[in-house]
Amino acid sequence: MKTSTGARVGQYAALLAYLVFLAFPFLWLISIAFKPPRELASLHPTWIPEHPTLDNFRHAFDEQPLLRAGLNSLLAALGAAVIAVLIATPMAYVMARRRGRLTKAATGWVVVSQAFPFVLLIIPLFLVLKNLGLINSVPGLVMVYVVWSLPFALWMLAGYVRAVPRELEEAAAVDGAGRLRTLVSVTAPLLAPGIVATALFAFITAWNEFFFALVLLKTPEKQTLPVILTHFIGAEGVADLGPLAAAAFLATLPSLLVFALIQRRITGGMLAGAVKS
Repeated sequence: MKTSTGARVGQYAALLAYLVFLAFPFLWLISIAFKPPRELASLHPTWIPEHPTLDNFRHAFDEQPLLRAGLNSLLAALGAAVIAVLIATPMAYVMARRRGRLTKAATGWVVVSQAFPFVLLIIPLFLVLKNLGLINSVPGLVMVYVVWSLPFALWMLAGYVRAVPRELEEAAAVDGAGRLRTLVSVTAPLLAPGIVATALFAFITAWNEFFFALVLLKTPEKQTLPVILTHFIGAEGVADLGPLAAAAFLATLPSLLVFALIQRRITGGMLAGAVKS
């Protein structure tokens, strides 16, 4: 009993330390966002601002087009999430239900593609978008995000499809429903939680992405929030710390709120692949 209690206390202590480690950067970011310049330059910084102010937020909006960048990020993230789910749902159904060399090769490719570094992909993607005339455009960025998020969306939705009992589809086939009708009327409603979780995960990934947006978007009118945040850093590497922290805090809030809402669904989607009917 003592050993079990000691092990449990150790586990909770480790978990608490891990949570503190994860929360420290975000809490420090909030602290900086509300500090006036005098406190930011202090040699003895404090966690809680002594004279909290909203000037950093006002300066952030005055210095950079945060609203327009936020709209660009929203359009890119929403477009990528919707298109990725529309493509991944029928493909995941085929991968989960069909057994053969082709589906095994497709599954292996999905896993291997996640190991590709960004630098390896950016040159061919850039050339393709250039030939299509989609460089420096939000639709071109959406295409890149769809390509990047599609493998994970396939893997995640395939787990949900495997969790759906085959007997339901067999009953629909007995009633005369074809494959497409079965997918739309029987399987898709049961996949709704997985589809929502996958779409929101793709949204978060696109919302926080920086590298592709930096390379493909040239003009400030087209750039997304992660790229605009770099404009608070001067040519000599000196950051306008207060406005940067305020803008970063605002840019982080949507992805944190979305992830807090879907984290249980994401976990369920990952575990669904381990369940066999």
